[in-house]
Amino acid sequence: MKSDIEISRETKLEHVQKIASNIGVTEDQLELYGRYKAKVNAAIDETRVAKSNLILVTAITPNKAGVGKTTTSVGLALGLNKIGKKAIVALREPSLGPCFGMKGGAAGGGYSQVLPMEDINLHFTGDFHAITCANNTLAALVDNYQYFNKGSQKALKQILWKRVLDVNDRSLRYIVSGLNGSTNGIPAETGFDITPASEIMAILCLSKNMEDLRERINNILLGYTFENQPFYVRDLKVAGAIVTLLKDAIKPNLVQTTENTPAFIHGGPFANIAHGCNSIVATKTAMMYGDYVVTEAGFGSDLGAEKFLNIKCRIAGLTPKVTVLVATSQALKLHGGVDEKKIKEPNLEGLTNGLKNLQRHIEILQSFGQSVVIGFNRFGFDTQEELSYIEKWCKEQGADFAINDGFAKGGDGAVSLAEKVIEVIEKRPSKPLKNTYELTDSVEEKLNKIVRTIYKGKGVILSKSARTQLKKINDMGFDKFPVCIAKTQYSFSDDASRLGVAEGFDITIENLVVNCGAGFIVAVAGEIMRMPGLPKEPQALHIDIVNGEIVGLS
Repeated sequence: MKSDIEISRETKLEHVQKIASNIGVTEDQLELYGRYKAKVNAAIDETRVAKSNLILVTAITPNKAGVGKTTTSVGLALGLNKIGKKAIVALREPSLGPCFGMKGGAAGGGYSQVLPMEDINLHFTGDFHAITCANNTLAALVDNYQYFNKGSQKALKQILWKRVLDVNDRSLRYIVSGLNGSTNGIPAETGFDITPASEIMAILCLSKNMEDLRERINNILLGYTFENQPFYVRDLKVAGAIVTLLKDAIKPNLVQTTENTPAFIHGGPFANIAHGCNSIVATKTAMMYGDYVVTEAGFGSDLGAEKFLNIKCRIAGLTPKVTVLVATSQALKLHGGVDEKKIKEPNLEGLTNGLKNLQRHIEILQSFGQSVVIGFNRFGFDTQEELSYIEKWCKEQGADFAINDGFAKGGDGAVSLAEKVIEVIEKRPSKPLKNTYELTDSVEEKLNKIVRTIYKGKGVILSKSARTQLKKINDMGFDKFPVCIAKTQYSFSDDASRLGVAEGFDITIENLVVNCGAGFIVAVAGEIMRMPGLPKEPQALHIDIVNGEIVGLS
């Protein structure tokens, strides 16, 4: 089969104006970025949003085999259009960090991609750069305030705000700034996060409009005064400048798929260190123009879907009609203890053991009241015996099952999955959303409910630092915020080596970070890093321009 980049180059793209016109977006609502990319500037009409059917795509616990969640999301949208439905896909933007690190791209795969793939995986329309610039401008303004108020009662005792870059760079996690004399600032221990972990990324993705964006920016907690009082952006009086840098970034991006299906790509918080969903604006814009909208949440259902349902849906007032849970035989066999070199071989025992992980994810989604369809990505080495066994097993768990060949066949290969999704929406749609916790619960209660209900662990252990932060959170009245646990994506526990279905564990919360502007509390579990490092052989070694064309992206 051809590579992703070969398939993307052979696809005949339509002008983005035609893509927009096909779904009812008018010319005056488009801001063109060349022939194939545009921003859509349309006010959200909640009446139209309410008539659309939202479909969430999530996955089992990720491992080295991968599952193809984005590919499934794109393929499902293609399949829905194949059976005569007006469907749109709404996804996150890829980060340059993973593109040049482990992944090499995040725009789907095979014949189920969003295009132009190279642009989407690289600088796209500049949203990540705008967020990086806004974040770092705010950091510079805080440092400037500190510099001109040093020695006075106006100076801050503690600065919380960090700089960000959209690269994987472990050397920037902990640094000292302001060295080499007083004219170069005030020496301070600080560090960098990756751009998807920036609170401004979360704010952009959770803002409903420009007014909401400004209010959330104003509410960012920057640090504490010497009187131990919180210091916000509104105290610095620079929200206008930060919003100005984001005036275009808040508008969702419209592109297309390998079969010219409309795709809104916007925002990109990671699900292991942030809330892992594309923007509310993009999702609702897609829902205004599509009868069916397919969107995804990052990593497994214990991370991305949990945050999608407990944070994003809560803020946006949304409930998916159905959730598609993606799995493959290879990934299940790895969770079942099969050697990585043998996961393509028939192994019913290993597969059966791996189904325990799938079962846990089904239970997670059902705890929210979600109807579940298992979207099984088929490979050529999968045996009919194994496929039949999995389908029978899924029915016993109360989950529907459909095979997806979208990677190899595009929309034609995703018709079965699309038909099953429509069947569930029409006959047994999800129940009203049942959140894992109430906002009135204490922070510790919220964390314990997630650990016990979602991860199936014993509970949380708060470090001394986390308990100190918890007291501040309670004193300042931020305890009614939802919580966003930052932890490894590879295990239900906070230990990445505990694959399959870890049990009998506690989750250790090392720190609590108040994202007051975004409106949630980040609970950092285990040794999770908000600035990733590069692998021994980064994908950057393979990315190049040859004869005027980019190679190495996938």
